Amino acid sequence: MISGYVKSMRDKIEHMAMFMPTSGLIICKDEKVLLQKRADDGNWAMHGGGMEPGEEFLDVLKREIKEEINVEPIEPQLFGIYAGKDLYHEYPNGDKVYILNHVFFCEDYKGEIKFNDKEVSEVKWFSIYDLPKNTLHVDRKVLEDIKIFIKDKKTIIK
Repeated sequence: MISGYVKSMRDKIEHMAMFMPTSGLIICKDEKVLLQKRADDGNWAMHGGGMEPGEEFLDVLKREIKEEINVEPIEPQLFGIYAGKDLYHEYPNGDKVYILNHVFFCEDYKGEIKFNDKEVSEVKWFSIYDLPKNTLHVDRKVLEDIKIFIKDKKTIIK
């Protein structure tokens, strides 16, 4: 969903590219990752979303995960920080962003998964060795790095 801050910025810059600080979450257990199918474009993606002014990255994470799939991550740890030209994204409505993604990792969560059908059309577990072909392009590198993170438990910065 578009936030008040993003809407006010879009009123000024229209569809021009802007930086979008975000927090994402990898929920991974027994070499399976929980992904959500986006309602806007039908691609599979990790969970998360954009930062509001004054928020901290963990606050963004918790708010977005609650809004999207109604759970709270247990002991999220920093997985990686991602930026660059590969994180350029154009939304179906024409808005352009360069995502600055702070991705967290957890193996468990509190609550029962119930997704917001305005943003999420499906939630499903996938083997980390057999991820869906139609993943959101800005999430592909992160999802490929799961195997590295599980093995090394070191934060990835790209």
